[in-house]
Amino acid sequence: MPTCLDSAIISPFPTLRHQDKPLTEAPRRARRSSGRVTLADVARLAGVSPITVSRALRGERAVDSQLVEKVQQAADTLGYVPDPAARALASQKSTQVLVLVPLLSNALFVDLLEAVHRTLFPEGYQPLIGVTHYDSAEEELLLRTYLPHRPAGLLVTGFDRSETARQLIAQSGVPCVHLMETSNAPGVACVGFSQTDAGAAITRHLLERGRRRIAFCGAQLDPRVLQRAEGYRRGLREAGLYDPRLEMLSPERSSIALGARLFEEMLQRMPDIDAIFFCNDDIAQGGLLAAHRLGVAVPARIAMAGFNDLAGSDQMVPSLTTVRTPRSEVGREGAGMLLGMMRGAKPAVGSIELGYELVVREST
Repeated sequence: MPTCLDSAIISPFPTLRHQDKPLTEAPRRARRSSGRVTLADVARLAGVSPITVSRALRGERAVDSQLVEKVQQAADTLGYVPDPAARALASQKSTQVLVLVPLLSNALFVDLLEAVHRTLFPEGYQPLIGVTHYDSAEEELLLRTYLPHRPAGLLVTGFDRSETARQLIAQSGVPCVHLMETSNAPGVACVGFSQTDAGAAITRHLLERGRRRIAFCGAQLDPRVLQRAEGYRRGLREAGLYDPRLEMLSPERSSIALGARLFEEMLQRMPDIDAIFFCNDDIAQGGLLAAHRLGVAVPARIAMAGFNDLAGSDQMVPSLTTVRTPRSEVGREGAGMLLGMMRGAKPAVGSIELGYELVVREST
């Protein structure tokens, strides 16, 4: 992270004007070596002091509006971009929010990040994305790398992390909100829904459709997938129909190709199944395509359901029954909760439960 500041920001003499030699020579040298337009360059073009430029670009009310417009025109002409590191060190306040997600290839997290950005950016904060790849050691490395720079806030996915990562977060003093899962633990800020309840709900739906040999196909096996699996077990145990042989769990990353393979393997292993609950829509889509290729009628022979209501599920033939999860709402509400915490407010509610929606389509 850059540590070099514009001289106007750290100068002990804020009343110096742009024509004073000590203030102008250093920026000129910096620009020749780095090519970067500095605060002093904008001040020189606008005919004001660098400290005035700094105040004008920060939007301080004490600066005359005509002067602000003049400074902004100069900044636009030169293509000046403020140095966030310099601002953070000068004000002792960061504008960066570290957001840790497992993957960027999963549309679920892309939707969440989009909502986080749309909430934080207009308020002057910049999301800094870290990808953990479901690896606790990688998450620890990200935290060790970025927490020393004192981000304004932290958004993390779920609660499953190493004790070391938990201690790093707790000892940093950085406001933190957990996303996608909820907890009643004291002092924990979180926004999400019950993955277990959602898994039980889709299983009960299949039971209500008269299905009795309901299989579960899971991939990735991250904590939220395992919670859905537990909901599946709960629903079948309530009906006295749970059979562990009907579970197929793969540590491979969720994909359409994997779903097709899991469907074929499950059908060979347990040919009497009459329904499958897939842990995610992409593997459910793969299962539907494999059934079509093999001539297995859906839902007449085997009903299928997915999870997350990803793009394309409503266009499958037959269209896919699934659970619509509030990932955009989670991102928006979580970022909103963090905004309040970064401004010193205590959350009115520590845990926000957003629920889920069962979307019944043709595949069941």
